[in-house]
Amino acid sequence: FDERQIKVTVFAAAAAIERNLEVGRWIRDEGHEPCSHGWRWEEMWRLTREQEKAHMAAAITSFEATCGSRPLGWYCRYGPSVHTRELIVEDGGFVYDSDAYNDDLPYYVDVRGTPHLIVPYTFTYNDARFAMAPGYGSPSDFFDLLRRGFDYLWEEGASHPRIMNIGVPPRLAGQAGRASALKEFIEYARNKGGVWFARRIDIANWWQQHHAEFRP
Repeated sequence: FDERQIKVTVFAAAAAIERNLEVGRWIRDEGHEPCSHGWRWEEMWRLTREQEKAHMAAAITSFEATCGSRPLGWYCRYGPSVHTRELIVEDGGFVYDSDAYNDDLPYYVDVRGTPHLIVPYTFTYNDARFAMAPGYGSPSDFFDLLRRGFDYLWEEGASHPRIMNIGVPPRLAGQAGRASALKEFIEYARNKGGVWFARRIDIANWWQQHHAEFRP
């Protein structure tokens, strides 16, 4: 990413960055976006509302210390609780959350009278299938899925916005053969032209400015 000057969003648990300070410095120094995956990898629905609020505050403080800025996005590792979105809005410092898999484009929801932006996520273009069935037979399968999905969305993008979420947990894609497939796809997409490699916060900010242009 850095060699190609591509800025990315990093889903990270705050405690994990505390234990890998070099990663926090990389996020800060290279201009990547820290999106909170929670304070720890935990099941939010097992917490009381006050416990979840306290853990959210702890995560924010932690990211400020390790990455140089608070997170502007939130995405629960194991899914949100019934309180999560209300707490995000109550905090007042978040621009969006990604705790949704129900749409291809961002959208707004009403949270007790406050409009709140959702930037949905998807596991469709995710390297998790290197570790689960039905899985990729080889890195070439991963590249082929990315290329096919990209080409289809690129054509549709001529008339209206299209977003392609690509998820690459480093514990899976961070191996030479698999990383080469991602590198090959990045070059393919760049050579095609008309592509914006964006952090999620960039997508959120763009949508806030332009969403009215794309109402049905």
